[in-house]
Amino acid sequence: MIFFSSFNIRYGKIRTLFSTAAFWLLSLPAAHAAWPITPNDFKGTDTERIQKAVDKAKTHAKTVTIPAFNSNGTMIWKIDKAILLPSDMTILLDNCVLQLSDSCRDNLFRSDNVGVGIANPVWNKNIALIGIGNVILKGADNPRATGDGLRKLVSAYDANHSKGRISYGSDAGMPGRKQLSDWRNFMILMAYVDGFKLRNVRFEYAHSWAVTFERVHHAALSDLVFFTPQFRWIRGEKVATYNNDAINLREGCKYFQITNITGINGDDCIALSALDLGTAYHSNGNINSYQVTSTQHQGASDDIEQIYITNIKTNYTGVALRASDSAGIHHIFINGVTSITDPEIPPPYNGSPYTILLGNLGYGVPAMAHKIHHIYVSNITGDGLNLIEVKSPVADCVFMNGVYTGSKAAAAITYQGQTQAESQRIKEVNLVKTEAP
Repeated sequence: MIFFSSFNIRYGKIRTLFSTAAFWLLSLPAAHAAWPITPNDFKGTDTERIQKAVDKAKTHAKTVTIPAFNSNGTMIWKIDKAILLPSDMTILLDNCVLQLSDSCRDNLFRSDNVGVGIANPVWNKNIALIGIGNVILKGADNPRATGDGLRKLVSAYDANHSKGRISYGSDAGMPGRKQLSDWRNFMILMAYVDGFKLRNVRFEYAHSWAVTFERVHHAALSDLVFFTPQFRWIRGEKVATYNNDAINLREGCKYFQITNITGINGDDCIALSALDLGTAYHSNGNINSYQVTSTQHQGASDDIEQIYITNIKTNYTGVALRASDSAGIHHIFINGVTSITDPEIPPPYNGSPYTILLGNLGYGVPAMAHKIHHIYVSNITGDGLNLIEVKSPVADCVFMNGVYTGSKAAAAITYQGQTQAESQRIKEVNLVKTEAP
């Protein structure tokens, strides 16, 4: 890390530049040199200063650097509401820590084309969040809400002792506060974006899904670490939270590359989900929905397709493909997934249900036969309840080089109900069940 300081005589302040990128910028000829835009250039709360930097960069460098040092004297940036990202915007996260505040009930980053009441979102393009060095994005110490959009908020005691679709939230029982979770619990939410990059970031204690996409095309995610177990510590007490996925791809996601992902997860490490739970969720910008955009399927444009997933390691479930009704998921390429129990963090529900899941029986209308097709899975290992679990009839799939070290399933691949007889053109190559070493 190279540090530079420059006295700005006109404004009487000191700017401290942390990023390696700044070194090269300052090395340019004087005619081309320019200070990078950082939130330390502005006044206000941390959130206001970051948003002001983004708004300034829209008409200038198109890049904002968030450094490790906050000019308020701390080494952390507290976020009170979502930082909204426009098209053609790069955020360089330079060895920094960003944390949702206890007063925040919102995303950390969201594309600025979607949100409450935005009924007709337009497409954004070319958004990037790039980590430099050690970058951490954290949930609140005492979150107002956790869990997916269909969870009822409950107290810490009830979260630990009650059952049903619940999750902890300090808003539970508070007059005038919404008592159900929603899409604001997702740490990063991108929708209707063509061109997105996310690289070299660690996520800790996201309030629900850490990173989620709705109708996003051409995305690259790499070198991400997730610590999102199905609990968090609040005032010294271990409190249960639910549906702590790492990465979610919802309706209409296409042309993704996802590589080098490591997770301690309370639910799916990666979930590909085209699920329609009814007309109540068919509007955009609905605060009462589990998505910020409509869940209604509009045909092939809302299929999930051309997704490339490589080198995934998790303590719980690996990659899940779920569709409802006529929604399609196809041409998915998965190579290298390891799902191994972490002895220090026991998995919820008495073990990981699967390393790879294809199909859906629990969300909306079950998937039509063969709407999940052309799925190619290779080089996977798992010790949970199943290695590969098939819950809907699929077609044109190849499952190759799988090692199941668990004891609950009879074989490395499990077909539920009549799915094996109803599936078409399935190739199973070198799927092995063996005892763990």
